[in-house]
Amino acid sequence: MSSEYLRTFGYVLKRTNYAEADRILNIITPSGKISAIAKGVRREKSKLAGGIEIFSLVDFNIHFGRGDLGIVTGAKMLKHYSEILKNYERMELASLFLKKINSVAENSDAKEFFDILGQSLIALNNGYNLKLIEAWFLLNLTRASGEEINLYRDINGERLEASKWYDFDKAEGTFFEKENGEFGVNEIKMLRLMITSDFDVIRRVKISSEVVVKILQFAKIVSKT
Repeated sequence: MSSEYLRTFGYVLKRTNYAEADRILNIITPSGKISAIAKGVRREKSKLAGGIEIFSLVDFNIHFGRGDLGIVTGAKMLKHYSEILKNYERMELASLFLKKINSVAENSDAKEFFDILGQSLIALNNGYNLKLIEAWFLLNLTRASGEEINLYRDINGERLEASKWYDFDKAEGTFFEKENGEFGVNEIKMLRLMITSDFDVIRRVKISSEVVVKILQFAKIVSKT
């Protein structure tokens, strides 16, 4: 970092109690993942407490000294996705998203994680289709992590054809032609759209529940979930 002080938007991925009243935070920002300590935040009158809630977009001020761990000097909540907390399934899925981002961002400098998480939290807060949200999140997280998702050629290098049906080879990470396979033209077109479009575009597409289920199954396979 060029400066000892950083002001950035961020989402808290994980909070770990430390010492008597502090918390260590893992935060995903538009520039990647950082760690910082919020001193005294567990005290009743802490000014920072309300600004470091999970499922929230936060405006952070962080000071970095000699070590890798920053010190949170200010935290203003910009948006709290409170509707997520009103539904167990949404809350469980949001928690899974935080955990996955926290894990993959540890060894990657990809800047897309912040946006992927933000779009997913907004979608969960708005109550959209949970299976569709999870599939979009997993596919885009896999892509941003550098894993190739081949949606254009089969195991023999031939282009996927609209008139044929395919299954997916987990070991090879590619499609192979199979009569009465799981994936046809509708599934493959949707998969391609999923990894090239924002979720707000995806949610407007008319798609059957059967196709959504197949897409989620595929997303879990390629993301190794």
